[in-house]
Amino acid sequence: MEMRLKIGDREKALGFRDGFRFEATAEELGVSETDARFRGPLVVDGTLENTGGSFRVSGEVRATRAFVCDRCLAEKEAQERYPFIEDFHRDCAADDMEANELGEDGIELAPIVRDIVIAALPIRNLCRPDCKGLCPKCGADLNRGDCGCDCEVVDPRLSVLKDLMKNNSDRV
Repeated sequence: MEMRLKIGDREKALGFRDGFRFEATAEELGVSETDARFRGPLVVDGTLENTGGSFRVSGEVRATRAFVCDRCLAEKEAQERYPFIEDFHRDCAADDMEANELGEDGIELAPIVRDIVIAALPIRNLCRPDCKGLCPKCGADLNRGDCGCDCEVVDPRLSVLKDLMKNNSDRV
């Protein structure tokens, strides 16, 4: 998939701004199913601007991502937005690792969009921030209500004290 922004005569027009829009599937961008499952196309809307010393590309990637909640195992879909701003320079210093070099025939956005999408993926997928997860005893979804299991967790280092407390209450 090619997402190329052509520069041409725009390099001479200081302050030039132009909008762009691309659509691509995750597969076309090189985002595998193991990275994330996306439903439908990823839509890239943005602006190309000549700032004088560089070209600034800004915008956002919009996508629908399907996932399984890490706590309750429910399948969910989320509309997500990944904003970005990148500057491209004609002559980059060899030691400047953060600079994007402007190609001869323009700017290829596909690898940048791929990196933005992958970097923005959450470490933990949750259906909602306060997801209660599953009961460790019976496996019931605790978001739907209490299952009635006794799930009191006692720190094993303090279990001796609990037994002492129990023995003392039996004597009284």
